[in-house]
Amino acid sequence: MYYIKRKAKKKDKPLPLFDKAGVTVKKKPDLKAKLDKEFSLFIRLRDCMPNGYFKCISCGQIKPFEQADCGHYFSRTHLSTRFDENNCHAECRHCNRFKADHLEGYRENLIEKIGQQKFILLKSKASEASKMTDFEYEQLIKYYKALNKKLLKEKGI
Repeated sequence: MYYIKRKAKKKDKPLPLFDKAGVTVKKKPDLKAKLDKEFSLFIRLRDCMPNGYFKCISCGQIKPFEQADCGHYFSRTHLSTRFDENNCHAECRHCNRFKADHLEGYRENLIEKIGQQKFILLKSKASEASKMTDFEYEQLIKYYKALNKKLLKEKGI
């Protein structure tokens, strides 16, 4: 048996985007992804203790900051609560990514942390439809960048 060696194909450049009038449109920066990054860092810094460790909201274990995820009680698919500080807390990677029943512990500790009334409001907010403008995204990105800068200095991380 023998093999025929083929030349590697050049990767084609992505085709430019055109609007209805045929004018080339520049792709907008992914503002939601940028806000996700800044907001996630904020939540992890907010819940981090001064010694560089955090307590997982689901299992209660104390772990180093590097092992923290921004865990959402109501899924990130609900835009109305995706960037809600009451919905998001530091959670260890194991609970957030691999543990199927992590929401049981999360729920108990969340109610203990924010109270039953705020939890009920959060629950109703999660069922609402929501849409954000580019301006709102940009303002929130600026806000959380500034907070993160301050918290990084305070926590010494």
